Amino acid sequence: MAATSIIERTAAPLRQQVVKLIREDILNGNFSAGERLVEGTLCDAYGVSRTVVREALRQLETEHLIRMLPSKGPIVAVLTASEIRALYVVRASLEGLMGQLFALNASDATAAALAALRDRIEPDYRHGSIASREEWKADFYRLLLQGAGNEVLIEVLHSIHARIAIFRRFAFVDESRVAVSIDEVSTIIDAALRRDPKATSDACAHHIVHAGELAIIEYEKRTPAGRE
Repeated sequence: MAATSIIERTAAPLRQQVVKLIREDILNGNFSAGERLVEGTLCDAYGVSRTVVREALRQLETEHLIRMLPSKGPIVAVLTASEIRALYVVRASLEGLMGQLFALNASDATAAALAALRDRIEPDYRHGSIASREEWKADFYRLLLQGAGNEVLIEVLHSIHARIAIFRRFAFVDESRVAVSIDEVSTIIDAALRRDPKATSDACAHHIVHAGELAIIEYEKRTPAGRE
């Protein structure tokens, strides 16, 4: 499929602007799983040089959104159901740890910020746009990781979140999933604010196990190449 539009110059570094646009085109399905990304076509689409495109593709490769194949060059990453399950098993375990550590370590100020975030669920999440839902969820994880206070955990989860970004986008589009997610994150927040390590850990892990099941269904529905 075609890219969305030629880039508009802003104060942000040009490479970062191109990274953002290519990432959005992948997450929105404008580039499909397995599709080859041709440098010249991307240059024309975004109105930038090959150097900028190559730098952007290298960054997206580190995010696992694209893969470099010796015979084809960059393609949009294709995952199998087994790979998705593996990612979500690890993610569920790590986010369970994140919840436990938040309950044990978070400062009163971070807990208060999490409570304030709960007040934004209805306008920003349930009745919000895809963009506002993504922003709310980003704030949710930022506060939980900040409260957990473990830099290694932050680094590893950021990497995993980048790899499964496409599945998170699916969840923000599906209204029925949004409703379920609100119940689940509300349970997480309530347990975290009670400072109950086990309940927070269990709620975080449950949220991700459920998300993983839906990710496989949606990915295989939308990307037949990802089937085993």
